[in-house]
Amino acid sequence: MNIPTDLRYSTDHEWVRVDGTTIRIGVTDYAQDALGDVVFIELPDVGTEVGAGGSLGEVESTKSVSDIYAPVAGTVSLINDELANNPERLNEDPYGDGWICELTIGDAAALDGLLDAAAYTELIGEA
Repeated sequence: MNIPTDLRYSTDHEWVRVDGTTIRIGVTDYAQDALGDVVFIELPDVGTEVGAGGSLGEVESTKSVSDIYAPVAGTVSLINDELANNPERLNEDPYGDGWICELTIGDAAALDGLLDAAAYTELIGEA
């Protein structure tokens, strides 16, 4: 299981890449594997304000439909339009081309509540 050490993680299996007050969000390798083949992704609208734990959209796979949750509060500043026509990118490259959206956050301290790679590894039992 791929768990990059330069990212932060939520207990809902989203990853976060931090760049100042902007964070990029996607679903982890563990989550995409559990979902199976992704066939559709509902993306949020740019400008949408979301609270921590709020829904950013849905991922539909051959196995199930799952919500995508905001790891921290913020405003959607960019979405990965490429996923609309190529949802399989989420399976193929969850930490690269399969990213979902970017949020502008107001409080960087909110990121302190996220897991580092070691804690996420422990959470999913991949020690």
